[in-house]
Amino acid sequence: MYSNDSEILFPIRVAPELRDLRGETWRQLIDRVTGTPEVSLDKLAFSLVLIRLCSCLTCHTDSYRAMRGCTSCARQSIRRFRGDDDELIALFERARQEVSDYIETTSESHARLEEVKSSVVEEN
Repeated sequence: MYSNDSEILFPIRVAPELRDLRGETWRQLIDRVTGTPEVSLDKLAFSLVLIRLCSCLTCHTDSYRAMRGCTSCARQSIRRFRGDDDELIALFERARQEVSDYIETTSESHARLEEVKSSVVEEN
């Protein structure tokens, strides 16, 4: 039986379903993440953490995880995480820094590319 709750990568819409699975620190993180705009650094970082914890990159349509759905998979991954809430928060903060660094690097690369394009257009 296939679930209609399966997506390619962790869907941020599942985050509120994970709120009560751990302690107060975890609940505060979920509240923080779900309270941000649709596209935010916090939501991207949280998604990255869950993609890693749930092994979304190795999930495929005929796998048991996909058949059960993303919500069930994420719940199970959070429940089975062996570290404490502080370790989950540390994973989130590292992912947040990774995403921020990537965005900054990509933005700088894009700006340099635009400069090169402008100079080429000016030369012609």
